Amino acid sequence: MKRMPYTRPTDHYDERIVEIDEQLCSLIKARKDLSLNNPGYPPFEKISDWAAKFVLYEDFLKSLFGQLRNEEFYRPRVEPSVFLKQVPVLKAVERDGDMYTVTFIRQYDNASVIYLNVDYQPLGWEEHQPHRHHRFLELKMDGYDTRNNGGGGSQDHQTYQFVVVPPVPDDLANFRLEFVEYTSPLGDPTGFKVSFSDHFPA
Repeated sequence: MKRMPYTRPTDHYDERIVEIDEQLCSLIKARKDLSLNNPGYPPFEKISDWAAKFVLYEDFLKSLFGQLRNEEFYRPRVEPSVFLKQVPVLKAVERDGDMYTVTFIRQYDNASVIYLNVDYQPLGWEEHQPHRHHRFLELKMDGYDTRNNGGGGSQDHQTYQFVVVPPVPDDLANFRLEFVEYTSPLGDPTGFKVSFSDHFPA
């Protein structure tokens, strides 16, 4: 999914605050460095105290600190271009009765797109399976920039697309693909993982 370009909301800018704005950028950088880019989120009690101390709206500060957690969302994205070929993979891992399948790879000159299918075990209408829900999955590959590019499905099936930069080789021997579940996009890991490593042929 392409992200829409950001449009400057107004032509007005008070040049008297340019040094303050630069300091804000410097403080954001210092905050990232000190927290090893994992700052978490302040307790609401602290946000309430800061809102009162600095005469700011509490909900504004809550939103601001939420945005500070989401910088990764704004990372420049490589969009696949110049399609080259499709490489079949067809490797599967079973977890708790559900089948996870890496079906194929679309190769482009500047990226690869890896497809993951999830087929849930069949259930009767009267049955309930607590984990049967749309999972927020991310692909982890050492040395590669990866992103979830969306997908879709039904009650018993989900398909995910992952853009990988730079392109992966056609032969995935000795590669490890690890799909990690998060509570939400840019949220925290749940501990659920599905890994493909020895499943790729030499």
